[in-house]
Amino acid sequence: MDKAPSSITEWADKSGHFNRKPSQFRNAISRQPGAEFPPEKGRYHLYVSYACPWAHRTLIVRKLKGLEDIIPFTSVHWEMLEKGIPSIYYTRFDQVSVDSGCLTFSGWRFATPDEKLPGENVTPDPIHGCTHLRDIYFKVDPGYEGRFTVPTLYDVKQNKIVSNESSEIIRMFYTEFDDLLPEKYQKVDLFPKHLQQEIESVNDWTYNDINNGVYKTGFAQTQEAYESAIHPLFTALSLAESHLSSHATPYYFGPSITEADIRLYTTIIRFDPVYVQHFKCNVRDIRSGFPALHKWVRKLYWDEPAAFGEGTTQFEHIKRHYTRSHRQINPASITPVGPVPDILPKDEEVPAAAAALRSTNQ
Repeated sequence: MDKAPSSITEWADKSGHFNRKPSQFRNAISRQPGAEFPPEKGRYHLYVSYACPWAHRTLIVRKLKGLEDIIPFTSVHWEMLEKGIPSIYYTRFDQVSVDSGCLTFSGWRFATPDEKLPGENVTPDPIHGCTHLRDIYFKVDPGYEGRFTVPTLYDVKQNKIVSNESSEIIRMFYTEFDDLLPEKYQKVDLFPKHLQQEIESVNDWTYNDINNGVYKTGFAQTQEAYESAIHPLFTALSLAESHLSSHATPYYFGPSITEADIRLYTTIIRFDPVYVQHFKCNVRDIRSGFPALHKWVRKLYWDEPAAFGEGTTQFEHIKRHYTRSHRQINPASITPVGPVPDILPKDEEVPAAAAALRSTNQ
């Protein structure tokens, strides 16, 4: 196992910057003849956390592609502690997996039978009865020395982990189960060929400066590291704002939801409730400082409730996980009440934003 850090500064590199390293399970479900992991109904189990933005991607795609009856899932508890100590203390932050999922050494635990938490399938582990996600990794490989992250896509038949890389799991979901789906879900194309180059280009800076940018900002260990992360973060948010405001379409690349919407959404929906205060991403919030992003994120949440709204977005998990599991940032584990509400209705603006819109329209 990685040596337990002796201080908070060991989360980051020597200059105080937060870094991520690649995921370790990179297998793929494939329709190709002879594939080790062929698409089959009920063969794979998806482990997620409602708190985690990387796992959130997979829940959204699972809904959009109609995979609910084909790939069951279980969400862990939002709490990421071990014997009263945040598990974040146990693992070096310079060895977190890239673009894969939220970090844990021993912390992600399953809910107990008597716990009632919001969200679908927040239950004990239904496959092995494990108490922690790490136990599943050790069942697959008793000598495993990596991280235990969500999402984890597990092959129940072979007792193997297919992947814990969210960006690759969602692309498996796009196409590899199509032969098992009704025609209407086969036609759902979240990575259309004519947009793939543009989506890949946007993915690059969205991941580096926004999705991971909030973590680089929040887990920075020096002022220089913090400022070197927060300025690119808000530059990238402004770039996304400019793109959305200059296109009269409901989604990032037109009239249909694509991967670009999914990957950006899971950070933006958490921004005001968590990242502004908890990760010190407080130059501007979304609801008062980015009107186009605010309009876009609310359309996804309210108009697609199963995939983006309460079907996959659970604010209690999100707010409690960050504020009560990261005790090195929030030692008293106090969860802020605001913002209220967690997300505004589509036809309502905060006073400052409403005033700005009136001024623009005059």
